[in-house]
Amino acid sequence: MSTVKLDKKLFKVRKADYMTLLDTIKKLADARHITIAELERSTGISNGQIRRWDKSSPKAENLSKVADYFNVSTDYLLGREDSNENPSIDDIVDNLRSYQGKPIPDDEKDVLKDIIKGYLDRR
Repeated sequence: MSTVKLDKKLFKVRKADYMTLLDTIKKLADARHITIAELERSTGISNGQIRRWDKSSPKAENLSKVADYFNVSTDYLLGREDSNENPSIDDIVDNLRSYQGKPIPDDEKDVLKDIIKGYLDRR
């Protein structure tokens, strides 16, 4: 059990009440059917390093490599965001309201979606 101090009050927090960085990475790796060792090899992180992150802090560079591999934010890995969902191109473009102060009409939003999707499909 850990003790957390918030606004001069102490709260007891059980490990089961939150996911650690390592727990989150294991969950993402399991979803992709890979081991932590395979993740380390794929990202160029030294053997056994990720498992040590339950007791020590990772280098920012290595944390970014893992986030990029799983296409999530580092904030998600660290438990600062609840969702690992990346918004779709449609959602992003639909939420655009204006460019340089001028509204973007719906028909132009459709053109923007097609351009972005076409570009990404060719990479």
